[in-house]
Amino acid sequence: MRYRTLDPKLIIETAERLEERVAERFPDAGLRGVAAELVSLSRDLARAAKDLEAPIWWLRGVIVAAVVAGALVFLFVGTILPLGRFSGPGDAVQSVQGIESALNVLILAVVGFLALMRAEERIKRKKVFRELHGLRSLIHVIDMHQLTKDPATLSASFKPTAHSPARITKAADLARYLDYCSEMLSITGKIAALFAQSVNDDVVVDGVNDIENLASNLSRKIWQKITLIEER
Repeated sequence: MRYRTLDPKLIIETAERLEERVAERFPDAGLRGVAAELVSLSRDLARAAKDLEAPIWWLRGVIVAAVVAGALVFLFVGTILPLGRFSGPGDAVQSVQGIESALNVLILAVVGFLALMRAEERIKRKKVFRELHGLRSLIHVIDMHQLTKDPATLSASFKPTAHSPARITKAADLARYLDYCSEMLSITGKIAALFAQSVNDDVVVDGVNDIENLASNLSRKIWQKITLIEER
């Protein structure tokens, strides 16, 4: 089972090593702060995903209490208050109406029970998407840091303007910077996958897939830049 599930501890360790590598090569770059934030977020989200594996016991207690209360009500109506007390002997119309009312109540009880059973899924789903929102924001922050890292600036004919951002002038350093961004995006996808692993819900899986697709698409754009650098 070791290689069939994601280990949150290993994901955190990978993020920590990446932060150290960024700090060693680009100690003054803003990317170092992003890497540190990725480590912090990976710890928080790994803990949140682990917590979501446990059942919501108080909610399950409410469901059990509701089922017991409903059973007692039907027992009271069916035994203590027999149908003869509500209608006289031979009153078929009122008897049918009573049975119809009982069936309606039974149907509503079943619908209410199913709604309570799905309440745990909805609560966990809401928590997951609240956590994924922060992860999605970090992905866009990573993308912003690679946005101005253009391989065209390595050309001898490139002339910066007065408002041009600070550039990395060495091809090897620029490629490494972009590679770090790609690795960060890959880690965000693995963090998101922890929630799909913890919560067995189709909506959660779709949300996690959206995060992974976003990270993969941005990483693909980064690798196009790296390819251009290697061709130069």
